[in-house]
Amino acid sequence: MEIEFDNNKIRFNKVLNNLDKFTINFTKILDKLNIKYVIISGYVAILFGRSRNSEDVDIIIDRVDENKFTELWSELYKSGFECILCDTSEFAFKDYISINERLRFAKTNTFIPNMEIKVYSESIDKWVLDNSIEVIFNNNSIFISNIELQIAYKLYLSSEKDIEDARYLYKLFIDNIKLNELDKWVEKLNVKNVFKRYLL
Repeated sequence: MEIEFDNNKIRFNKVLNNLDKFTINFTKILDKLNIKYVIISGYVAILFGRSRNSEDVDIIIDRVDENKFTELWSELYKSGFECILCDTSEFAFKDYISINERLRFAKTNTFIPNMEIKVYSESIDKWVLDNSIEVIFNNNSIFISNIELQIAYKLYLSSEKDIEDARYLYKLFIDNIKLNELDKWVEKLNVKNVFKRYLL
């Protein structure tokens, strides 16, 4: 896989899998409504070719008011997505979005894969939103987490699959990683020992 990394943009081509297609279809709706988002966690490694299964895609979105969320809800349903936790947009907004709880959407009558939406609630979430990377592949465009933070965060989660995700991204982007930024997040998330053990 030939990857072109240029500042805050990554370009490459790949054979799209079902999770790619699911993610593209979902994020196109967010783009249509001008809702800022960033994809984080396991799908980032899968996007770049790591071979492992995942039942969900984790995404942080910008804060939205009830009217905007209702519009999003409507557009998702028109496109064949439905919430697997709530039956109405009013309930979803009041009991989930307005209090920063996660919501899950999947294609109608299915549960897997699903998109787990989180509205940003912490300063680190806001930073990730504001410092996302645009990935352009097969004429599609999505926004993902900063690679340095993604690696450190995966080490912080520290399950076997998370560590393997971190190792995969580290090896893949070793020539493009900003080491001082990676060191900053490794220090901030207190994963220096894990980093030394698995990545160095």
